[in-house]
Amino acid sequence: MSDTRRVESSADRRGRQAARLRTADLVRLGVHGLWTRPVRALLSAAGIAIGIAAMLSVIGISTSSQAHLDAQLDALGTNLLTVTPGEDPNTGRAVPLPATAAVTMGRVSGVDVASATGEVKEVAAYRNERVDPAESNALTVLATDRGLLRALNGTLKWGSWLNHAPTRYPTAVLGERAASRLGVTGPGERIWIKDRYFTVLGALAPSALTPELDTAVLVNAAAAERYLGYDGRPTKVYERSADALVGAVRARLPRAVNPETPQFVTVSRPSDALKARQAAEGSFDGLLLGLGGVALLVGGIGVANTMVISVIERRREIGLRRALGAARRHVSRQFLAEALLLSALGGLAGAALGGAVTFGYAYSQGWPTVLPVTALLGGLAATVVIGAVAGLYPAFRAARTPPTVALSSA
Repeated sequence: MSDTRRVESSADRRGRQAARLRTADLVRLGVHGLWTRPVRALLSAAGIAIGIAAMLSVIGISTSSQAHLDAQLDALGTNLLTVTPGEDPNTGRAVPLPATAAVTMGRVSGVDVASATGEVKEVAAYRNERVDPAESNALTVLATDRGLLRALNGTLKWGSWLNHAPTRYPTAVLGERAASRLGVTGPGERIWIKDRYFTVLGALAPSALTPELDTAVLVNAAAAERYLGYDGRPTKVYERSADALVGAVRARLPRAVNPETPQFVTVSRPSDALKARQAAEGSFDGLLLGLGGVALLVGGIGVANTMVISVIERRREIGLRRALGAARRHVSRQFLAEALLLSALGGLAGAALGGAVTFGYAYSQGWPTVLPVTALLGGLAATVVIGAVAGLYPAFRAARTPPTVALSSA
């Protein structure tokens, strides 16, 4: 009796062992199921790929842009402050800065350098005296001092700065766009301002912190007073201090510039404007991420639809496998494996496409290519989750199909 039980138990164990479906066999069955319908599988995987590529591209381009901005700020410095006239709420007019604003700012504890620019009113710059006065090219003539380049931590695109000529000599340095609009390509050329020629010494390289200077014609303050009628009042003062002292210096500047009415002095930090612009662009990135998520959801629905149709078309195969001894769990795992493989195929293709788009766009803009590893792994994990969710219903439906019904179906 005991021998018979022992034999039956051994047979049961062998049967259970024979009923096991190894992982390698499961993967092979899944690949075979997809390979028999390659076009449908590729189209379904394309939906997942587009969603993942869209999401990774948005994240990658956004982080690459942020890395570029951080590099710019590291190079330009976040310790640049600008002082401009504030507005009187009673009159609605700007209160002019004192002519001594740059000098008094330079005396403030913690200030390394301060330099001012002042707009010369009703004066325009032209290529020569024969140009129609209406063709001003929207350029601004600014009076400045020799310390401006140091205060801006700026560089010259070509030529030299104003300190290479006497202060009262009619010379100018152009912003990049100003040089382009005036057709000036090198030092030594002349431009017409008011009633005389000014010799161009150089051109500034563009700066993200001071875009207003790109369309400016800069002349020495002494020359501007002598030849252009400049009143000596600055319209903007630039100041640099140590990073650790920026907050303290910022609080002292209004009273140092205008002790009587410091409330009419505006102090700003250009790097804050850059960060605000980046934040605004980030909100648009959120919209694009949402669209990528919708595309990913549509791709998941496509996978589910493909698997449901596959179950219907392969009912005879399911019935035959069940009749040969396959358990329900084996059938469900097979179709679930197919859904996971289909989603994984789309995820890998989407990750490659998203990385390529990020690299291409960043390269075209001259940015460093940054694609967070967490985003990449998260995207691939999302495809696994979508594949599992999309494959659950078709897998359970296939497992619940009775063998007799499946075999008798056409």
